[in-house]
This record gives sequence, structure tokens and C-alpha cells, in this order.
Amino acid sequence: MSTKADAITVKNLTMAYGNYTVMRSLNFAVGPREIKVIMGGSGCGKSTLLKHLIGLEQPEQGQIYYGDQTFQTGSESAERIRRRFGVSFQNGALWSSMTLEENVALPLQQYTGLSASEIREVVDFKLSLVGLAGFGHRYPSELSGGMQKRAGLARAIALDPHILFFDEPSAGLDPLSSRRLDDLILELRDALGATVVVVTHELASIFAIADTALFLDAESKTALCDANPTDLLNDSTTDPKVRRFLTRGESDND
Repeated sequence: MSTKADAITVKNLTMAYGNYTVMRSLNFAVGPREIKVIMGGSGCGKSTLLKHLIGLEQPEQGQIYYGDQTFQTGSESAERIRRRFGVSFQNGALWSSMTLEENVALPLQQYTGLSASEIREVVDFKLSLVGLAGFGHRYPSELSGGMQKRAGLARAIALDPHILFFDEPSAGLDPLSSRRLDDLILELRDALGATVVVVTHELASIFAIADTALFLDAESKTALCDANPTDLLNDSTTDPKVRRFLTRGESDND
């Protein structure tokens, strides 16, 4: 079982689709206020692992704990745990027919008893946190890609989540917008006191935000490491696959 010292604990997790095993025997933990990056090459199961962590997929084997509670999809406790999540998907997943204000207000309307005026105050505050004050009346199609990503973050934090999940948050962004988004993730972690799990293959983001990085290997179908990415580069015992990933193959020429 997990301990209360860890926000998330994964024990002996095997992920599979029918007879095809994606990953087997994953064991790792995420501490409170930690930013854990899930990294690895294409097709290794990064997004699949995220789906398991938020309950969109069921484990073939193993357990996921939040604090000392088992996360069993469909159970009453799982629904209570899920209320503590904030999730930002790769494409932002904003409703195109709604303004930003309406998108951010939606979870507040569904899951709180706040009045309309109180919801407006919360929405304005969340939009200001992500640098979108004054843009609440805009529709997603009227925003740049980077602004859409930030709008997705505003909706993800609408309910003051304890745990934030991001799926490829920098995908499709230019380097400057990506860096700003990394800074925003760090700021939100500090402002909310949240634990953060990020799926990404962007090296700049990995080194900028990760406290620890879990490397999934498609060939062996398991995790090869779980450590600070800078420490991994400086450790002579780091697996060559991990080193090649973190240097984009430049270490092969050393």
C-alpha cells in the first residue's frame, strides 16, 4: 500500500490492449508538490500511462494509489479522488462554441454551489493566473496556439486541484511560447501547492520543470530510470538509451 507521504504511488502496473502489452511492472511514486515528467520515444506508452493515472484506462495488473487510497475506476472513492484532478489535454480540449469564460466556468457550474457572481470572480482570477485577463469574451478560434494552451490550463485549475496532469503541453508551440508555458506550470505548482505529472518529449521542458523524470522504454516495455534529468546526464551508470534520449544522440559521438 502507499503511504501518505506520497501523492501518487504506482505498484506493479501492467498496461495492455488485449494480448498486446504496452508496459509491464511499473513502480514509481510522485511526492507532494513534485513535478514528475513521463518521457520516452514515440509509442512507448506515455499518454497511455497518463490515461491510467486519471482513470480513462483500466490496468491489466497492479494498483494506483492516491495518498493511501486505492484508485479503483468506478468506485465512490475514485470519483472523490478524481475531483482533486486538473487535466490539460494536448489539444486544449476547449469547447469551440463557448467563450473562454464559459469554458472555465463549466466545471464550477457542474461541481460547486457557487452563485453566478462568485463563479465570475473565480473565472476572472483563473484567467489572470494564466495571463489571459481581459480575454474571457474571446472564443478559442480567436486565440493563438499558446493562448489556447493557457486557456486549457485555466479550465484545468478551475476547481483548485491537488494534482495536475498535462499531456504534451508544449506540442506545436514555438520555443518562446513553450518556455513561457514551462514557466507557467512552475508558477501554478507554487501557487496551488499542487503535484504535477507531465507527459512530454521536449528536452527543454524536461530540464526546465522536472524534479524527476520517468523514462519508458518501448523495447523492454518497462521504465529504465526515475530520477532528476540533470543527475541522469551526470551519472556514468545511466542507461545508454536514456542518455541518447536526453542528448538527442549527441552522446554517441563523444
